[in-house]
Amino acid sequence: MTMIDELRELFAYNRWANRRILDAAAKLGPEALDKDLGSSFPSIRATLVHILGAEWLWLSRWKGTSPTGLPDSWDLSTLDAIRARWAEFEREQKEFIDSLGEDDLRRAVSYRNVKGEPFTNTMAQMLRHVVNHSTYHRGQVITMLRQLGAEPVSTDLIAYYREHAPVRA
Repeated sequence: MTMIDELRELFAYNRWANRRILDAAAKLGPEALDKDLGSSFPSIRATLVHILGAEWLWLSRWKGTSPTGLPDSWDLSTLDAIRARWAEFEREQKEFIDSLGEDDLRRAVSYRNVKGEPFTNTMAQMLRHVVNHSTYHRGQVITMLRQLGAEPVSTDLIAYYREHAPVRA
């Protein structure tokens, strides 16, 4: 398997895991979604917005811009609004990743973080970072779901493989 194929597979996993978290959150009411549970971001909704926002910021950087925040036009006030924006974003992200070839992965990309500080990384490094970052924050959402007494979901990579790419003996 080529590196680009591995990264495409990781992003397929990332989309699957994000959807599982959104589905689990959908079983809660708005009050529970916005309850301050003392994590890196105070609530499940705030953490979901952060995951979506971070993935969008990175996609923007890959495309040559360095936004300092989310677009003001985004309505992320409800879980339905978040899900709708996420579905639209996922299509754009998948289209971009599907357009990449092996040579693109070694390309150095210069960008600025939200504080305006300059950085340069390879495309492959940034792609891996996005999946890792989202995995970290999904773990926080799972902990918050447990704190609320909700049924946690597995977003483990191995669970994705078992469901989507089982090995036949």
